[in-house]
Amino acid sequence: MEIGKHWDEIIKIFEQAYKSCFHYAVATVNPDGSPHVTPIGGLALRDNRTGFYFEEFPSRLPENLRHNPRVCVMAINADKLFWGKALMDGRFPSPPGVRLLGKAGEVREGTKEEIDFWQKKIGFTSKMKGYKIMWEGMRHVRDIQFDAYEPIDLGAMMAGME
Repeated sequence: MEIGKHWDEIIKIFEQAYKSCFHYAVATVNPDGSPHVTPIGGLALRDNRTGFYFEEFPSRLPENLRHNPRVCVMAINADKLFWGKALMDGRFPSPPGVRLLGKAGEVREGTKEEIDFWQKKIGFTSKMKGYKIMWEGMRHVRDIQFDAYEPIDLGAMMAGME
């Protein structure tokens, strides 16, 4: 589907999804053609239909991108209140999720602005033991140019939504 006219809504869905589950699902294709899904928390969308993510932990993801740079990133609002209200009302108040399709670039050093963005996003964890182990040293990013999107379709629960 045409991505440009829906970009602001897509960003909102991604923000809601991150708040509810702290990660997105990034799908790639293994060299043998089988699918592979990686959870990525350090992903940001820009205003120009691009994004970037921090690539410190995945091992299969970068290997797959060497063979095929195409990705599908799925964001789902997993908030229990959001789903509970939708189930009670018989319809979602807003789209519960979206898939973005695109092409990943080469891994590179993150800019100061990108690193600052990540540190601000997870700053609430900075006093926790796991922060230093997992997120303090995030430095390598990969850009993604998105070219299409697919809304998550949950049938009649989404009546009236495009």
